[in-house]
Amino acid sequence: MKVTFLLWLILVVVYDVRMRRAPNWLVLAGAVFALGALALGAGPLGHDWRAALLGGGAGFGFLLLFYATGLMGAGDVKFAGALGLWVGVSALAPIWIIASLLASIHGVLWLSLKRWPFFPRLALFLAGPSRSSEPDVPSRRVRVVPYAAYLALAAAVWMVWGRQGS
Repeated sequence: MKVTFLLWLILVVVYDVRMRRAPNWLVLAGAVFALGALALGAGPLGHDWRAALLGGGAGFGFLLLFYATGLMGAGDVKFAGALGLWVGVSALAPIWIIASLLASIHGVLWLSLKRWPFFPRLALFLAGPSRSSEPDVPSRRVRVVPYAAYLALAAAVWMVWGRQGS
């Protein structure tokens, strides 16, 4: 199941970096596979149902506060809930810290490049795709920081290196 988990994380990273969204079908697939792995006793991090359900609830509930204030997209919140099912409640804090550090670096770098455009292509990459709902309306950025991607990267780092002492 570790391979399934890592493949799901890779898909989330690629999709969120390219499109700046975590689609419902991808989040739901991750949640279903996490529940299946738990039912088979084959979760990648070896936790039980209680830890998984607490992780899913904590992941969703905590980031829901950021969504309610307009600081985060709904896909990020749903992804955090599905991720919590995979990693359990105890791994969420280090994953959030790593992801938040990566997202902060992304934001600061983007703001710096926006102000001092030394590398315009990097600034455009960091800003993400522009979207326009109508042809005559100027395009707008959906969101700059792909937080679900950073959560996924942090989870992969945690899975590989963070459990060394466990």
